[in-house]
Amino acid sequence: MIALNLRPTIELTDEAFEQLCRSNPDLRLERSAQGELIAMAPAGSESSRQNLSLSAQLWYWNQQMKLGVTFDSSAGFTLANGAIRSPDAAWIEKSRWQRLTPEQRRRFAPICPDFVLELKSPTDDLASLQAKMQEYVDNGAQLGWLIDSETHQVYCYQLGQAMQLLEHPSHLSGEPVLPNFVMDLTLIWD
Repeated sequence: MIALNLRPTIELTDEAFEQLCRSNPDLRLERSAQGELIAMAPAGSESSRQNLSLSAQLWYWNQQMKLGVTFDSSAGFTLANGAIRSPDAAWIEKSRWQRLTPEQRRRFAPICPDFVLELKSPTDDLASLQAKMQEYVDNGAQLGWLIDSETHQVYCYQLGQAMQLLEHPSHLSGEPVLPNFVMDLTLIWD
């Protein structure tokens, strides 16, 4: 990950950031609340495999429950603090998503997901990911999981609660934010 401070030379407005992303579709870019441009390396093959497993479980649960909308790692969301972030997987409750206009949905939607998931890859900095997870909660995420597949640890973030560290859990419950959702982590630990 590389963070570039473009201020005061360049103001990275929503429109400028969107154009930059469109002009560079192979790059994974985010914008911090301070206006920094953040470029992330592509995920390695193993991290990509693990992320797909986690995202697929969330997607399948949502298909069964029909309570909201799921997103993969390419979706960007404009948070209330001005950051544009892209979690590895996300879910938004249906009525909140439906309140957005079609134009808002086509862009980096001005909404913080209700649930966010980040999978730490070997090139990721843990402290940066922890700060990103706290940023999601500070901007309205009700539940977030930061999964470190190397250490088999999960950092659980919930609105109004202290972060909880779990050591080598086999499953995670999404209750009450994701009713009846249980994520099977044995698929990525092995």
